[in-house]
Amino acid sequence: MSKKSGKATPSSKATPSAKIDIGIDKGDRKSIADGLSRLLADEYTLYLKTHNFHWNVTGPMFNTLHLMFEGQYTESAAAVDLVAERIRALGFSAPGTYKQYAALSSIEETDGVPEAMEMVRLLVKGHEACAKTARTVFPVSEAAADEPTCDLLTQRMQLHEKTAWMLRSLLE
Repeated sequence: MSKKSGKATPSSKATPSAKIDIGIDKGDRKSIADGLSRLLADEYTLYLKTHNFHWNVTGPMFNTLHLMFEGQYTESAAAVDLVAERIRALGFSAPGTYKQYAALSSIEETDGVPEAMEMVRLLVKGHEACAKTARTVFPVSEAAADEPTCDLLTQRMQLHEKTAWMLRSLLE
């Protein structure tokens, strides 16, 4: 548990391999990998929530939401791979279990099957949470001159903020 946040902290372990010499010291790489592990947990939790809602949405907007959610979870599936691979490129193991994701994610699971517009509200919150998590990792990445991670984070923030805006538009 992190004393600062009260949340579980990632246990990113360095992976046994040849020495990594990419111009970012090991301590900075670990801090970045830990932040990316939290982002990965949020991304995967949001992926699972979106896929669940895709399967279970009902009501007058069924077709619209079913197709929209499918596009969103498909994008999320590709994103989790990008985040996990960046953690690996930094020399650490990526979390990959539900137990790890539950401990690291800032997104809560949804019990039961909410009505369609509540699904939309919950997905807005999920996308906003991913954007906020990505934003917290950015300063350490920027300070370490880790441009690839900064680029990845910028792309994730842009996507999540745009998706949250589009979903919020359905609620007006």
